[in-house]
Amino acid sequence: MDLIADRGRRVTVEELNTSRLLAHADKQSRDRKFDEVLIVDCDAHHYENEHFGDILPYMENEVFKQLALASRAKGGRGSVAPSGFGYQDMGGRVTRYPLRSSEKTDQSGAKRDVQLGMRWMDAMSVDYSCLFPTGMLNIGLHPQKEMEFELCWAYARWVTEKVLPESGGRFYTMLCLPFGDPEGSLRMVEHFGDRPGVGGFMVTSVRDNLQVHDNRHMKTYAAIQERGKVLAFHSGPHWGSSTFQSCNRFISAHALGFSWYNILHCTNWVVNGMGERFPKMPVLWIEAGLAWIPFLMQRLDHEYMLRPSECPILKKKPSDYMRDMFYSSQPMEIQDMEALETTFRMIKADTQLLYASDYPHWDFDLPSTISDLPFVSEKAVHNILGGTAHKLFKLPPRNEKQKANLIKHGNYVEC
Repeated sequence: MDLIADRGRRVTVEELNTSRLLAHADKQSRDRKFDEVLIVDCDAHHYENEHFGDILPYMENEVFKQLALASRAKGGRGSVAPSGFGYQDMGGRVTRYPLRSSEKTDQSGAKRDVQLGMRWMDAMSVDYSCLFPTGMLNIGLHPQKEMEFELCWAYARWVTEKVLPESGGRFYTMLCLPFGDPEGSLRMVEHFGDRPGVGGFMVTSVRDNLQVHDNRHMKTYAAIQERGKVLAFHSGPHWGSSTFQSCNRFISAHALGFSWYNILHCTNWVVNGMGERFPKMPVLWIEAGLAWIPFLMQRLDHEYMLRPSECPILKKKPSDYMRDMFYSSQPMEIQDMEALETTFRMIKADTQLLYASDYPHWDFDLPSTISDLPFVSEKAVHNILGGTAHKLFKLPPRNEKQKANLIKHGNYVEC
């Protein structure tokens, strides 16, 4: 039986299998002996909109639950936020977007998303993967903070109670916070912070009115720090924002949006002294690439040296606080190796950079994106691919060779 992709391309049912689609990645992993290296993916996704029928019943507020369920019953797609017309599937050329629902899984086995996740993880030799939603990355655009909380709460219950337990410990997550509701965010940290598989909490960066330094959020940060968890900011594009409405191409809004939101929030985080107020809380910036970091370091240092009185809480230059934070690798700009090498030096990538695939999105990166860089030492490769994440998220090695490599490179900690 053949399936028809959006552009008329015929795809066999047998071909539409994640393991088959990633056959070259699997060979690459075997050739590089990646099974001997602990590989932790700090940013991967699933399509939670396909499971809203299971997620929405976890909503606490009966009125909002009824509204959400009724919308789906009438044929609604359960969108969590306004969104514009997109181009993510490259006009149908990325077939795993329009045809992913046709991939066969074992109906008597683990949940579908777990099975699909294991297929791509095994092909890439990824040992652990941080699972994020996709559509809910726009939850910050929802006009009702009450609905934002209900959806985040329902998703957190579903993913921690139904999905993570079936992954054999290989999936972990940083739960998205309803940041428009500071009290709701604190409640989520207190309720879910100690659940198995919860490595931290994530703020969806795509927001029009987010002030990370607002005093209403301090209790949430304190609760995260007290539990030894990670705080992440996950970026994305928002073509509908007034900032990007002058862009007439998706590529423009996509290139700028991912970097812009993290630039904005990182700036506010640094100049308002959050690094001084919460020095023991690891902060991770996700899916914005790397090129923005040296730019922001230089801009903030320049401004700070001219007018340090505006940042009286700072005890060192802004770039030094940025070097204390962590960054995910994807989408890594690899066109200019000399520029990339400078970026790695400026951000102390050997200890502060974490590998991310962003699979199954169209611009995902394989582990070889890191391992094949000509200027990165063996120790730095091991740190970036998994050693640093091993310590941050307390993820044990999965075999003795991985443990030996962690010990060899000074990364091993008891988990």
